[in-house]
Amino acid sequence: MTHSSTAAASRPASRRARRSSSLVLAVAALMLGLGFGSGVQARRPAPQTEAQAAIDIRRTTDGIPHIRAADWRGLGFGQGYAQAQDALCTLADAFVTYRGERSFHFGPDAKPATRSTFGTPANLDLDFFFKAFAGAPAIESLRQANPPELEQLIEGYAEGYNRYVGTLRQPAPRKAAVDARPACADAAWVQPIGPDDVHRRMIAAALAGGYTRFVTEIAQAQPAAAAPPASADRLSLFSRLRIPVGDAQGIGSNVLGFGGAATGGQGGVLFGNPHWYWGGPDRFYQAHLTLPGAIDVAGIAFLGIPVVMIGFNNDIAWSHTVSAARRFGLFDLTLDPADATRYMVDGVSQPMQAQPLAVEVRRADGSVETVRRTLWRTRFGPVIDLGARNPALGWRAGKALAIRDINADNPRIFRNFLRWNRAHSLDEFIAIQREEAAMPWVNTVAIGRGDNRAWYSEIGAAPDVPDDLRAACATPLSKAFAALDAETPMLDGSRSVCDWRRDPAAVQAAAMPAARMPALLREDYVANMNDSHWLSNPAQPLVGFASVLGAEPEPLSLRGREGHRIAGELLRARETSVSRLAERLSRKVLESRAYSADLFKVPLLRSACGPASVEIPTDAGGAARSVATGPACHVLRRWSNRADADARGALLWDFFWTRLSAMPVDELYATPFSAQAPLSTPSGIREGDPRIAQALAGAVEDMRRKGWPLDAPLGGQRFVRSGGNSVPLFGGCDAEGYFTVACADAEGSYRMGPDSHGNTYLQIVHFDARGVQARTLLAHGERETAVTNGAGAAPVLRYARKDWLRFPFREEEIARDPKLVRETLRP
Repeated sequence: MTHSSTAAASRPASRRARRSSSLVLAVAALMLGLGFGSGVQARRPAPQTEAQAAIDIRRTTDGIPHIRAADWRGLGFGQGYAQAQDALCTLADAFVTYRGERSFHFGPDAKPATRSTFGTPANLDLDFFFKAFAGAPAIESLRQANPPELEQLIEGYAEGYNRYVGTLRQPAPRKAAVDARPACADAAWVQPIGPDDVHRRMIAAALAGGYTRFVTEIAQAQPAAAAPPASADRLSLFSRLRIPVGDAQGIGSNVLGFGGAATGGQGGVLFGNPHWYWGGPDRFYQAHLTLPGAIDVAGIAFLGIPVVMIGFNNDIAWSHTVSAARRFGLFDLTLDPADATRYMVDGVSQPMQAQPLAVEVRRADGSVETVRRTLWRTRFGPVIDLGARNPALGWRAGKALAIRDINADNPRIFRNFLRWNRAHSLDEFIAIQREEAAMPWVNTVAIGRGDNRAWYSEIGAAPDVPDDLRAACATPLSKAFAALDAETPMLDGSRSVCDWRRDPAAVQAAAMPAARMPALLREDYVANMNDSHWLSNPAQPLVGFASVLGAEPEPLSLRGREGHRIAGELLRARETSVSRLAERLSRKVLESRAYSADLFKVPLLRSACGPASVEIPTDAGGAARSVATGPACHVLRRWSNRADADARGALLWDFFWTRLSAMPVDELYATPFSAQAPLSTPSGIREGDPRIAQALAGAVEDMRRKGWPLDAPLGGQRFVRSGGNSVPLFGGCDAEGYFTVACADAEGSYRMGPDSHGNTYLQIVHFDARGVQARTLLAHGERETAVTNGAGAAPVLRYARKDWLRFPFREEEIARDPKLVRETLRP
């Protein structure tokens, strides 16, 4: 992007349209029920009686809202109102982001306070990014693709959100605890929203597997820059590319889908467990949505989304995991020697398309100016400058890169979700997925009522880049790039034949047809723990697919191997009912076993624990120092290999394994990975390597530097502050092979909070003669304050004690819930 700014100090912020919180909230109070702020006139439904128009929000145990309405608009209204009650500050901040207004409200150089799928770039870069990719054309494309029911949900959501914002300026009698005044209630950036704010939020979700991974490198790309743009994530290019979504390794999920072979032919059981953000705009929200005769579905969605994205109805249940497939690709551009904003295609110079953008910026003195940039687009996509990560990938003399995100042209995602919310069988669910091919960056697993099959699929939006096209369109740069990332396609942008393929069977231009994407129906089990599609079931590997969809074969992660171990153990148990399998599963998935310790602790200690002390060379090359490792060996031998809150040894193992993981895998393991034994290799330890003992000694020193005893209980460090108390937690990070994930973001910290990721929503679902039966947990709770030492601790405490909630789905179950609180709204 080229860049300029225009001073506007003569227009002080105090005189602008968004002057103050009092004006904002006054307007909100006057505009209750209106979709204000988007430029879209809300469509009014036919008049209803007062009883017909009523929207019921019944909150049951742990504050879960069960929203019941008489029409789609009312259903969206209830969802918008309930989400605002629980997470207004997070939502309002997010809507500012998606509008491209962070620099106006928070300053251009500041960064978002919490993590998300778009990372934490500078506000100015985020503003230009969302102005470019969530502008009017993208919104209109989404609006045109959405069915009327979804648009009515969206409009209602905005109205419900605005209703709650308006209540903040109204005197009120006794209020329920959920209505405690939010900390941001008087902030100027808490504004009414309109339908287009929800549309922008949907667009942001769609781009999480592509463009939003490179906000800074796209937003600052410009010809002849003095220096390439440096991303805030500080990751190497290799590390950045190895993270399919989000900003950290381990952002992902577990899913296990069992069929009738595991339940004595009594149907399927589903376990879903996203490892996701505990705070920020992508935080999950749990709800139950009911419009009699039209929809009755429960589960979770991102904040700001009015449909269920992972969940169940009375006939189907589904979950997702982050996919290993690449949802974007790069093009190696040859620039016109005479002009760095022109590029050559088939020997003809073509101009880049210049998209001028403007962002209003509030300076420290309160003055406001307009900053301008130009986004440069090509026939392949916008220009991206990765030169700070690798000079060969920058916008430089004669060369540049373009990036294309398949989901930038995929408006079908939330239409697909709404159709799933209303599906009545597994066959209908599968047909919808094949018809829409809309899932943006996830795998899908599902089961159905009265069905002994479990479904796995990676069908969704992915670039149509078969391997023969990649080979024919390779360049010297793309061949070098493939050594870093063999899945992301980089094609020759100087030849028109190297654009993504356009198969008439595909639902979207340049997307891969559903028939060429992995899918599997099994009666034993299917599983995915963020590894590639190829081993969703070890008895039937999925092979022969384009490499853009993920490697095959490839070693599973330790967490992936643990997931298959759990599935195999439960399958071999041959339970005779879905309820018994669900009960066993509910215990097994929360065992918090370190699979690395289960596999390797004994040989590692045998190798490391011979001498009572170990000599460690100093980094400066001085005299070696001696570290006593005997006590550490004693602690680890006694440790159960689990990360329960009271586990003594889990902390020490983390430090030990982290150091061991720095060793090349072919030097650590005795037996390398084999595609013929994917669940048991790599295996063994090359015992006797002095680096193993040195790693243990280093771990002892790591604990000492922290001031932690070698046998310190895990929960003394891994905890969350909630409701005024420290709540010890179980689980560990992805690298150690924990199936139960809890991972703090701050370097060296174990404390969980809004910047952490880990288990979020957990569901175990099956069906019986009465219909759906579900158990759920929401680790971070409904309220945004639940993990910042504020209100809303009940679901956090429930998760900490591993106490699954029997979800009240039917009306009679809701009515007898001991914590039932009812609120009735009139639109």
